[in-house]
Amino acid sequence: MALGVMSLLGFQLVDSAFVARLGTVALAAQSFTFPMTFLTIGVQVGLGIAIAALISRAMGAGEAERARRLGSLVLFGGAGIIGVMVIGLWLFYLPLFRLLGARGEALDLIGVYWPVQLLANWLSALLYFGYTLFRAHNNTRLPGMLMVLTSLCNLVFDPILIFGVGSWDGLGLPGAAWATALSFTVGLILLGWRLSGHSWLSVSGLVAEARRSTGAFTTIAGPAMLSQLMPPLAAMVATGLIASLGESAVAAWGLASRLETVSLMLVLGLTMSLPPWLGHCYGAGNWPRVRTLMYIASQAVVVWQLLLGLIMALAAPWVAALLSDSPEVQASLVWLIRFMLPSYALLGLCMLAVSASNALGWPMRAMLVSFARLFLCYLPGVALGVWLGGMGYVALGAALGNGLAGSMAWFVFRRSMAAVPVETTRSAVRDNTS
Repeated sequence: MALGVMSLLGFQLVDSAFVARLGTVALAAQSFTFPMTFLTIGVQVGLGIAIAALISRAMGAGEAERARRLGSLVLFGGAGIIGVMVIGLWLFYLPLFRLLGARGEALDLIGVYWPVQLLANWLSALLYFGYTLFRAHNNTRLPGMLMVLTSLCNLVFDPILIFGVGSWDGLGLPGAAWATALSFTVGLILLGWRLSGHSWLSVSGLVAEARRSTGAFTTIAGPAMLSQLMPPLAAMVATGLIASLGESAVAAWGLASRLETVSLMLVLGLTMSLPPWLGHCYGAGNWPRVRTLMYIASQAVVVWQLLLGLIMALAAPWVAALLSDSPEVQASLVWLIRFMLPSYALLGLCMLAVSASNALGWPMRAMLVSFARLFLCYLPGVALGVWLGGMGYVALGAALGNGLAGSMAWFVFRRSMAAVPVETTRSAVRDNTS
């Protein structure tokens, strides 16, 4: 899953690098859309967390038929929910992007880019729900392989559709969105073909199952969705703050956001693959296994993110030059890389704790930790940096916020685990997590 996430997020970084060749305004226009895209991702991930938890728990408890019904519900229901959301974001895009600070030529470019990107977002959601189904059945190989494949497809489509080939001049900025949509379509076709070979879905008893599972689903999905919606909302606020520093600052911030997700590939891989495993342990009442898994995962996150962060901090000037031709964008990006990437060691612990808490029946704690991370730690640091008037201060403030959030989240998670007896029966698990 980590390799799949790396390729998927890597193609998004490459996508931004191609767009940067169109100029600072085009890169800024694309960067303005990131928070809105993260909004749809937040909803789909929240739904996926809930369904993956319910399916893995049902399988852990030996309820195979119920797991099939839940699998059908996530595919049909998730597609409809994201579809409605995408239509709403298309209808009201002008006031939303003006609120973020988009003006003039950047807003005009958003108008032709955003409808196609919304289509790509919807296709991405369908693909993600399919991945969720495979992950819930402990198959992370196929999602990882499809992530790599869609990334390679996008790498081929991007330069052709953005810049053209031969006498055709290409589509410019909208070409990046069309490349993403076509890549996800290829992934969906292959996913449907492989899904047809498994008996993981059932169309009988869906209405009764929906009634039965609504309470448990809402208990997990509500807080999980709020937790996942908080990052895009915080990203909107941060983008609006940084817009006051100019289009070059917004462009650098957009590149840093893409670089952030790529550098967190191991953490994101763990947050995708670990919860179903934890859910199985939860359903079976195997808490010693939970402790072992979390100990291994936390060590891997801290060591990897610190090592990667230090290497990237040293290589910051070369990385910035590779991603942008603009000296102003490069200068801002160097500051962001040097301060923020090493701080992802503690940010990774925070993300791991939130993901595990959702899988282990503590969704409210996960939501509160997410709120504290973003609105009490991260955003105040960004706002202070903007007030001081430089991207170096913004980078330092965001890094300090990440460090504080990670320390706080891991402390809360350790306290939660300490409240669970070392040896726990299945009934005791329910008592401790109710």
